[in-house]
Amino acid sequence: MTTTTPDESPVIGIVGAGLIGASWAACFAAHGFSVRAWDPADDAEERLYKFLSHSMDTVPGALPIDQHGTVSFHQRMTEMVAGCDLIMENAPEREDVKIGLLAELDDLCSTDTIIASSTSSLLLSRIASDCDNKERVIIAHPFNPPHLLPLVELFGTAPDIVARASTLFQSCGKRPVILKKELIGHIANRLTSALFREALYMLEQGVASAEDIDACISEGPGLRWALMGPFMSYHLGGGEGGIDHYMKHLGPSQVKRWADHGTPEMTDDFVEQIISEVKAATHGDSVADISERRDQMLQALLGMKASAKPSH
Repeated sequence: MTTTTPDESPVIGIVGAGLIGASWAACFAAHGFSVRAWDPADDAEERLYKFLSHSMDTVPGALPIDQHGTVSFHQRMTEMVAGCDLIMENAPEREDVKIGLLAELDDLCSTDTIIASSTSSLLLSRIASDCDNKERVIIAHPFNPPHLLPLVELFGTAPDIVARASTLFQSCGKRPVILKKELIGHIANRLTSALFREALYMLEQGVASAEDIDACISEGPGLRWALMGPFMSYHLGGGEGGIDHYMKHLGPSQVKRWADHGTPEMTDDFVEQIISEVKAATHGDSVADISERRDQMLQALLGMKASAKPSH
């Protein structure tokens, strides 16, 4: 399924080839990068190639199949890291695991290799604490599924390293966002977490069902959010006066709403209610079926956005 990769193409190491790692592998390989993967699980190699076989052609901006990069699976991490320009670490979201693994990678890799963690919420200052070469360790947090969604959140302590990584990610179709300071959860997960908290609070308060609360996003503001973020949305919400009018005349209404936001009490009974209502909202469809539909719609949406993208 792989072909010869040009000598000048970057070499990417994938540490942990589960859901996120396999998706990263598809993204990089579809853009002509050479990918070297390692995962300690017994069935990891089989699962990786199975995922690649049905996902490579769906990667936005993928090169023709005869220009895809190679994907190789390695039994030993020491063998896998050789010659890599970038290592993507995708271990479980546990601080102790990542601290040890990143320190091991720091010892094994060439000094000019960038080591990037896909962590969704952990702090770089913590997970890189045992690394001797901390400046070359960065956060590169994708949004699931990484082979489809462009966003990658970057944070590092060395601007030149982050800039190198940003250029590399752009070359495989990503939209890098660089954090100016580290923050638990980075940017996107903090925004989605705030929304989820309020959604849970409304469910707890009996305002609406989980299915209807979801519809209030997917059939309303969520459609706009696929096109522009909150700042630009409120800029348009101000009419001809734009963000000036909104902040000066309608901004106080936001402050009143914030004062009424709540935090749900996550009791065992409420957790069971959440599970029950979400399962009911699936109408019997499996996670795999829903994921497949989501990915098909994402592909269509990304294609539409690409064709309508402004010249600048």
